[in-house]
Amino acid sequence: MSNQSKPLDGIRVIDMTRLAPGPYGTMLLADLGAEVIVVGGGRAGPPVSSFSRGKKFISLDLKSEQGQLALARLCDSADVFIEGFRPGVASRLGAGYETLSASNPRLIYCSLTGYGQTGPRAQEAGHDINYLGYTGVLGSMGPIDGPPQIPLNAIADMAGGGMLAVIGILAALQERQRTGLGQQVDAAMIDGCLSLIAMHFPAWRTAAMPARGDGWLAGAAPNYRCYRCADGGYMAVGSLEPQFFDALWRTLELGDVPDAMSHSAWPAIERLLEATFLTLPRDAWVARFEGVDACVTPVLAPDEVWRDRQVQSRVDPQRPQEVPAIPRFSRSAIAPAAVDLRDHSVAVLSSVGLSAADIEVASPPAQRGAQDGLAWPPRFTD
Repeated sequence: MSNQSKPLDGIRVIDMTRLAPGPYGTMLLADLGAEVIVVGGGRAGPPVSSFSRGKKFISLDLKSEQGQLALARLCDSADVFIEGFRPGVASRLGAGYETLSASNPRLIYCSLTGYGQTGPRAQEAGHDINYLGYTGVLGSMGPIDGPPQIPLNAIADMAGGGMLAVIGILAALQERQRTGLGQQVDAAMIDGCLSLIAMHFPAWRTAAMPARGDGWLAGAAPNYRCYRCADGGYMAVGSLEPQFFDALWRTLELGDVPDAMSHSAWPAIERLLEATFLTLPRDAWVARFEGVDACVTPVLAPDEVWRDRQVQSRVDPQRPQEVPAIPRFSRSAIAPAAVDLRDHSVAVLSSVGLSAADIEVASPPAQRGAQDGLAWPPRFTD
């Protein structure tokens, strides 16, 4: 049985993050029912548009005293404040942890940065690729004889950043239930990356992972890699365990099953699998492995994903290409909220007691509704 309430109904989040990691995290909170108010204004511009759903956008002039006072009033009404500036910047805007928590001791204050609030690189700029570089993630990805392979920013920005911030915020909200007090959450993307790669550190320079691009899970093992098909498509083979490798081999009708855990057998296994997968187009292999417990699946391009029947079973049929709200719950019904890019400055600031005259100063009409930040996808010129 489900109900219409969401897990975070009644939680107000003030979002001062930009670009991708923070906005991704606050989108997750909005999907879970939180009221997310995005404070725009200044040269940083709005967040990546992909993460705008379920949020209210307002504009404040944080260089003005009235704008800073309006932000403080807004945070007095909030449960969570999240910012993504370099350490010290939020304080200069009148939005530091000490200031806001003194007025609202129950406030959960999350600082989401690349390098954290402390340490010799805390003030340095960076992007996903830099955090991956410092944490061993990038140094372990890619071919043996080529440069490291850059993954999409799903690792440092989204998992090591946005999701880490959400975990910290939810844990702090739970702790507040016991103590009645908020606290600061220091969510650093390098910390998130170190956590995500934790199981691979002990394997480095061992037979399981002797070097970049080499090892059991790096694409060197013939039973854990992608194979090109006759039409140029690829199949992903993840037949690590003996029972799955046995099913792979027998489905391909390749004869006696070799020992996939023997390094000396890898070259012969790889040659045979490469030659076999090249004999049929990808979708023919999909049909061949349908219902076979071998962990063999197609490699889908992003525009093919929405035609997969498992994906279709997990998304709203009325909005077939909308990323679902996650995770699912047995009682609480959650769903992606609509995108509303209208400026809500007047309504939101009025709700916390600001007069019309104060709003005109704190949120100058000329600044409202400006969505001139990073467009996504970006537009390139020749």
